[in-house]
Amino acid sequence: MIYVANSLVDTENFGKVLGEMLEGGMIVCLTGDLGAGKTTLSKTLIASLGVTEDVTSPTYTIVNEYDNDPRVFHFDVYRICDIDEFYEIGYEDYFNQNAVCIIEWANIVEEVIPEDAIWIDIKYCQGDGCRELTVTGNQKLIDSFERKL
Repeated sequence: MIYVANSLVDTENFGKVLGEMLEGGMIVCLTGDLGAGKTTLSKTLIASLGVTEDVTSPTYTIVNEYDNDPRVFHFDVYRICDIDEFYEIGYEDYFNQNAVCIIEWANIVEEVIPEDAIWIDIKYCQGDGCRELTVTGNQKLIDSFERKL
């Protein structure tokens, strides 16, 4: 599924609709160039799950945890040099909880991402603020999401 967001408001609407559909145990993988909007989308997804605290990118801490129902783990793996570092932080413990996991730069750790994960690739397109969001993965969720957009 491809969604064209012509503005920040469109991107936030996309995130709000998707975020309201997320359930514990789901993994959302975000990819795209630096500055494409991964953190903006993450913040919208997390807020739509009911998190009211300030959401910041975990670039240096690698993962931020939000006590919520469901719990939310927000990863930014940009600084991970190899997959062993992801093993060292205990990613499996995070993935095996009934939590929503949102992973920025997920392509870096793609080899350990479960098959049913939702992938969103964000690309710049023509026009100021325009982004093309390509959603793949969990087809059942994508079909339902497309109907709600």
